[in-house]
Amino acid sequence: MRVFHSDSYEVPLPPGHRFPMEKYRLLREALLERGVLSPAAITESTPCPREDLERVHTPRYLDALFHGTLTEAELRRLGFPWSPGLVQRFAAAVAGTIDAGRAALRDGIGGNLSGGTHHGFPDHGEGFCVFNDIAVAIRVLQAEGALRRAVVVDLDVHQGNGTAAVFAGDDAVFTFSMHGENNFPFRKQPSHLDVGLPDGTGDAEYLDALALYLPEVLDRAGACALFFQAGVDPLTEDALGRLSLTHAGLRERDRLVLEAARQRGIPVVLTLGGGYAKPLSATIEAHVGTYEVARALFG
Repeated sequence: MRVFHSDSYEVPLPPGHRFPMEKYRLLREALLERGVLSPAAITESTPCPREDLERVHTPRYLDALFHGTLTEAELRRLGFPWSPGLVQRFAAAVAGTIDAGRAALRDGIGGNLSGGTHHGFPDHGEGFCVFNDIAVAIRVLQAEGALRRAVVVDLDVHQGNGTAAVFAGDDAVFTFSMHGENNFPFRKQPSHLDVGLPDGTGDAEYLDALALYLPEVLDRAGACALFFQAGVDPLTEDALGRLSLTHAGLRERDRLVLEAARQRGIPVVLTLGGGYAKPLSATIEAHVGTYEVARALFG
């Protein structure tokens, strides 16, 4: 399993900022220390070229990002202060998902120890998402002729509104989001299929819903690749989650998705998505769990 990372790019954030930028490095170190991944399996990503980003994002938005001219309102919506490192780091994360997609089409699975930035819209970023890496990766792979149809299985606790907006009306990309109904974003964008869950949903109810809808999604999508936004913020310890999944429940969630894809012969692209647990170690443990399940199923 080839895996890509972009945690060496410095992104200056003010003290007390709630985005856990350090989780990416900590996750990579944990995966290596536990032997889930070998050093030879992990490659550092470099920022993707602007022309890749232009397959999804508008020239005006990209100009403002690259030149540091986003308005104060745009920066508040994004949730980050602007810096050159911010743009470089998130462009490298996009490259990681593109490369993970190529690896998945070749090997059956590929991973990005970042990405899943599903609140990125063509003309703006929001909710800590500068670019939409999954959308860009799909468009790049389609342009290369490597991918015809794709399915996005988004199980972050927050609805994948940016991804839904990018692929609205596109029959070649099926978007499925199962999320907390009362959580951010409060104005949802319609995916091809949305399943909103009430606050406090636990393992049993969550897994029953996923087992009900996932086969329908994969059978309807007829996809050549599955992009899995495996956010771990449904975890009960998550500060922004409002659902009540345990670590065992998240591992079973991951097993259901990955086993369904493997049985159908659909290559899988793993991206991280959200995770804001306190303590942060709970988020790291949950992300490690996703890769342990993937390793067990795909080798």
